[in-house]
Amino acid sequence: MRNLVVFYSLEGNTRLIAESIAKAINADVLELKTKKKYSDKGFKKYFWGGKSVIFKEKPELLYLDKDINQYDNIFIGTPIWVGTYAPPLNTFLKNNKIEKKNIGLFACHGGGGATKFFNNIKKEIPNNKFIGEIDFMEPLKNNKEEDVRKAIMWVKELIG
Repeated sequence: MRNLVVFYSLEGNTRLIAESIAKAINADVLELKTKKKYSDKGFKKYFWGGKSVIFKEKPELLYLDKDINQYDNIFIGTPIWVGTYAPPLNTFLKNNKIEKKNIGLFACHGGGGATKFFNNIKKEIPNNKFIGEIDFMEPLKNNKEEDVRKAIMWVKELIG
């Protein structure tokens, strides 16, 4: 079975977990990168990020070099913004028909919102088998090594 890790990361927390998962299961990686960068500091980060979520914006992404139809297991990761997934995932989900896949979900946050993300994305791509979900609280600031270990154990459990 072929594995793909799809993620968006603003500050590096989600990237840390995504790359750890990918390495542990020898998965391909698809990092979602926006043509126009979001601010990652101060008031602008929260204002523009929050606005993007509230208005369900679909920011233009840089070229995606993976065909998701070639994969059996897809692990989707995002930071939590205003209680749900970051807007680059809106664009990815709109442009890719994800069906009949095994889906694992992971999120990084500063204090909650992962459950809403898990529920929202399941509604967006319902014709899949959701095999697991996990979240982490700012792994770069808190328990980096422990969170990486936890992510690796989680993904290995899911795919055997």
